[in-house]
Amino acid sequence: MKTTYLEPEKGNYTLKNVLLETGFIWKEDYIEGTQTEQFCIEIKNGKIDTISPNNPQLPDAIDAKGLLMLPAFKDMHTHLDKTLYGLPWQAISPKRKTVADMIAYEQQIIPKLLETSVHRTGLLIDLLQNYGTSFARSHFNVDTTSGLRSLENLQIALNNKKESFSTELVAFPQHGLYYTDSAPLMREVAKMDCVDFIGGLDPYGIDKNIEKVIDFTVQLALDNNKGIDIHLHDLGKEGKYTIEYLIQKVKENPQLQNKTFVSHAYVLAYLEQNEVDEISEKLAEAKVGIISAIPYRDKKMPIARLIDKGVDVLVGNDNIQDYWSTLGTGNILQKANLIAELYAWETEYDLSRTLRFATNNILPLDNKGNMQWPKKGDKAEFTLINASCSAEAVSRISPAVAFAHDGNLYWKRREILV
Repeated sequence: MKTTYLEPEKGNYTLKNVLLETGFIWKEDYIEGTQTEQFCIEIKNGKIDTISPNNPQLPDAIDAKGLLMLPAFKDMHTHLDKTLYGLPWQAISPKRKTVADMIAYEQQIIPKLLETSVHRTGLLIDLLQNYGTSFARSHFNVDTTSGLRSLENLQIALNNKKESFSTELVAFPQHGLYYTDSAPLMREVAKMDCVDFIGGLDPYGIDKNIEKVIDFTVQLALDNNKGIDIHLHDLGKEGKYTIEYLIQKVKENPQLQNKTFVSHAYVLAYLEQNEVDEISEKLAEAKVGIISAIPYRDKKMPIARLIDKGVDVLVGNDNIQDYWSTLGTGNILQKANLIAELYAWETEYDLSRTLRFATNNILPLDNKGNMQWPKKGDKAEFTLINASCSAEAVSRISPAVAFAHDGNLYWKRREILV
């Protein structure tokens, strides 16, 4: 199914009957619920200009119909250039069990997939928007099989959606820097203004040299004023050392703080509690973040402990109906729901905090229940949800009805067959 939208409302407009969270409802010593009120919100030049008491009779205002306004949904790790979405159903093969197996498979299929990747990327963005997501950090392949064609096609697809969707782009050497000779291509792409992060893949597992890969990646980021976002599936002492060595390099180059991330970092799920605490403290001190797609086989990532120690934890769907995994839905609110289930965050307070994983850490209420979003001057980027509060939205994975991006407001119209 594909969701279509009415022509967007642009420029200056006012919404009435907008439901906002205003505080927590306390009962004795615990939070029983969330207070909400309806407001009028005026948008000017893509920003929130005024938030005023509701006036249901306000002429010419767009009726939000009591829908809950939440911060814009953001998927912080995905691969918009690699999807089977829009093609006939295909489950993953049990024959391909390792990253090296997948690299060999990609080398076979990428040339054919690139022929239709612009169209399928557009369909994948439609799917994300159906769930209220209007921003993604997307990795794109840089490899010797396709050169920079993945980026070229991705840019065309993104340009087609430029008014309703935006991205941060990560140059990703999916086939290794040295396992295939991708380092020259990475040097080339790192110079491009459209690229925000330098990616990486399993320095030990694929390229068999942790220091060489990390040193190259760090220097490329420094030379081109980029961030870093490395995929790390390696386990054991090599996986742990990769994180520790990256932390060391970031501490040596403070300009990379708050711009460096380790995606997946599955090794953390295998560490003892004291080891998790130790490496979490190092990550927090160096301001190196972790990005997770959450589930990992029968292991549970120590997300709660990382957050308790002050680590910036972001969440993404990663693979969405592609040949790496057929389980991704594209719904970032569903990821927040999964986190709540895994960690038994079931109270009104805990569920409301879990929304952060769908909104890149922006919440309507602070931890004490004070309103902190939206405010005058904020970008008009939000999602309108059929829910009474954040906690319900997370618990019930409530449907998105509309979203605003860069001030443009898009309402769902109907669903049609792709």
